[in-house]
Amino acid sequence: MPKVDFESLPDSARVWIFGAESPVVGQASDDLLAAVDRHLSSWKAHGAPLVCARDWVGNRFLAVAVDEAATGASGCSIDGMFRVLADVEEAVGTSLVGGGRIFWRDEGGAIRTSSRNEFVSAAREGEVTESTKVFDTTVNTVGGWRGSFERPVGETWHSKLLPSTATKE
Repeated sequence: MPKVDFESLPDSARVWIFGAESPVVGQASDDLLAAVDRHLSSWKAHGAPLVCARDWVGNRFLAVAVDEAATGASGCSIDGMFRVLADVEEAVGTSLVGGGRIFWRDEGGAIRTSSRNEFVSAAREGEVTESTKVFDTTVNTVGGWRGSFERPVGETWHSKLLPSTATKE
């Protein structure tokens, strides 16, 4: 069976992270995960089943992973996953495959979504600092998902978006 438990995948497995623009809860979450599970159960590359899994965290983040040491994903197979998610977006009421969004935790611990410009503005206003936790949706291995997906801004590429200390008051 190609679909496996996410925890059984090695840290080296390839991962794609999809962040939902708004929380996906209840029936919408069930529908999203059912659509993803159906796809993963028959996901193939060049006719070979992919050893794959998914993880769902915080009602916002979907990680889809493939153990490429077992079977490598192809461009067409990856496009297929993106199509499944694009097709289910309207039904679940949020965007999953659109890029350019930054996900971060506010002082109360809630997950916020913003454009890069909005993130920079929040930093200028003092809402975002080097210690603010951000979600790095660019990690591309299961090990990265497990260990460095949520980190302080100062430890990620997001720090380049912070105003320099010389311009802070």
